[in-house]
Amino acid sequence: MASSFFENQEFKHLKTAESPLEKAEYEHCVFTNCDFFNANLSDIKFLECEFNDCNFSGANINNTGFQSVSFNGCKILGLHFENANPFALSFSFTDCQLNHSSFYKLKLPRAIFINCKLEGVDFSEAALAGSNFSNADFKSARFDRTNLENSDFRGATNYVIDVENNRIKGSKFSLEEVSGLLEKYHIKIEQ
Repeated sequence: MASSFFENQEFKHLKTAESPLEKAEYEHCVFTNCDFFNANLSDIKFLECEFNDCNFSGANINNTGFQSVSFNGCKILGLHFENANPFALSFSFTDCQLNHSSFYKLKLPRAIFINCKLEGVDFSEAALAGSNFSNADFKSARFDRTNLENSDFRGATNYVIDVENNRIKGSKFSLEEVSGLLEKYHIKIEQ
């Protein structure tokens, strides 16, 4: 487990391939333009940290703690967030690319995925009530027994959500994209 502690520090242009991130607890830290590609971030704890324009693609996040963490403009390809430490797990994503990542069975009420690319992301059995998916691109994303009640999908595109298999009561959708809720019925909607 993490033994070192870093607080209120800024990390810029860090490349974990050259110098791995110390297994520690990071609180109120800001990471900018850091490259965590294929990094081993397991057992590290991030509390109220901010990541700006970082690359997390292929990183190992087994038992990694993410508590009130924000990702802005980050590339986060193929991460399995269900392997992260579930204790107080909460984060927000703005302008991020999360393609082929997974949030399988996670409890993330009021999660934020604003203006994100979510191609091939697995949201199966996740509890995402009250989440904000404004302007997200859901091409080939998977929703299966997902709780999406009271979530905001306005401006979101390419989603296919089976209304009989997912909970969407109270959610908001843009009229232009609402056909994604009727995909399985193979009907045509025209203006």
